[in-house]
Amino acid sequence: MIRLPALSPLEHAAFVAAGLLVYVITTRARQQRRHPYAALAWVLGIAAFPYLGVPIFLLFGTRKTVRPSTPRQPVPAGPWAALAPAWATRLLAALGVPEARPQAALRFHADGAQALAELRALIASAQRTLDVCTYVLGDDEVGAAVAGELAARARAGVRVRLLVDSIGSLRSRRSHDALLRAAGVRVRRFMPALRNPRRGRTNLRNHRKLVVADGLRLWGGGRNLANEYFIGRVGEAPWIDLSFSAEGALATQAMALFEGDWRIALGLRHASRIPYAERAMRHEQVLHAYQPAHASAAALAATPPAPANGAAPPADAALAQWVPSGPDFHEDVLHALLISAAFHAQRRLLLATPYFVPDEGLIESLLLAAKRGVQVTLLLPRHSNHRLADWARGRAVRELVDNGVDVRLLPAMLHAKAVVVDDVLALCGSANLDSRSLFINYEAMAAFYSRAEIDWLAGWITRTAADGEPASARPPGLARDVLEGVVGAIAFQL
Repeated sequence: MIRLPALSPLEHAAFVAAGLLVYVITTRARQQRRHPYAALAWVLGIAAFPYLGVPIFLLFGTRKTVRPSTPRQPVPAGPWAALAPAWATRLLAALGVPEARPQAALRFHADGAQALAELRALIASAQRTLDVCTYVLGDDEVGAAVAGELAARARAGVRVRLLVDSIGSLRSRRSHDALLRAAGVRVRRFMPALRNPRRGRTNLRNHRKLVVADGLRLWGGGRNLANEYFIGRVGEAPWIDLSFSAEGALATQAMALFEGDWRIALGLRHASRIPYAERAMRHEQVLHAYQPAHASAAALAATPPAPANGAAPPADAALAQWVPSGPDFHEDVLHALLISAAFHAQRRLLLATPYFVPDEGLIESLLLAAKRGVQVTLLLPRHSNHRLADWARGRAVRELVDNGVDVRLLPAMLHAKAVVVDDVLALCGSANLDSRSLFINYEAMAAFYSRAEIDWLAGWITRTAADGEPASARPPGLARDVLEGVVGAIAFQL
């Protein structure tokens, strides 16, 4: 029988003190801000269960991989700057995000079959490079179809790279690896659970979804590459979701972000010594210098020319920028943008998300917007595929409803992530309105500033919300209230 060493009360107290000192040094020395509820949870966990809490914190506690060195970008001042709200573009420039650029084309996909057709067409169009990042690659019809087409492009001489989150694709059991690797596809798993902790934290998951062909064409949004996001599982309808296709600078910015993720997946702790905005600019310069062999590819690289002689830019120009957030950025970029958007909204704030577990700052900004008379609409599924997240959202939802927010619960599973602010800004991409997405995961959203894209997303949210039922502000029973509080205490990890 194994006998565990017995510690005296003084030795136990010393271990607890050492554990708390490790927490303080790790968070303060690395200058990593932590929200109060998360800090309290870690401190209580280490104090109450030090022999378990300390190693768990060392494995999962760090949420940033960079020090505060993100360089500010110049304030946008070109001819296109007038089409975007200054409060948004100035903030994103200060946080190191490349400026918004006009796109050659933009298309949204609300229908799963259309989204899959657009995805397969983009993959088939790749002539030189094809970069794919996804949280889930399903062991199903859609996963097999995508894997088969990636293999076909690799056999045709295209450099194909596939980055899959190791935790998100656990269920697929590497079912496509043999086909992909035999065809020459380069496959990497993002931060496997069993890895050297010095190379990254297992808790930091890559939730970004993007496919970039030749650095010129982008397919992105909220859909993972599995049946439920496109055609539905057997006997079930597909989830309600959004994706989009773009041609132009948005693809260049997404490709620059992928390069950093690929480097991290290799085992390097940092995305690059070159800031993300500078990487995006260099990629664009290389692509402009490259002369494609096909005239059609050259046409896709073109973006609307800048107005000459001080003329105003066309109001219908598809202006957009790729807005990433995560451990590879010192600031919580998307969280900062959402808070700022809530305070600047004057007329409407429309939001759609599958999981709503906000921190105090985001919930307070939404409440203040509603109290100022802004029309705030929040679209949620009545029952999501993560029941703990449904429990954790209860208190926040009731508080919003009690203050005049129109919270709509859909009978079907909603997986789309979208935000519309007045008529000046819309967001669509991979980030949920929860603390894990906004503070822990690697995420990316596209920011749209043109009226056509804003109106499309606003119309989609409004039409979809009509199918939902208003959420209730009625207080729950004692047992549910206590359970919601317990789940909410660990909500930042959900």
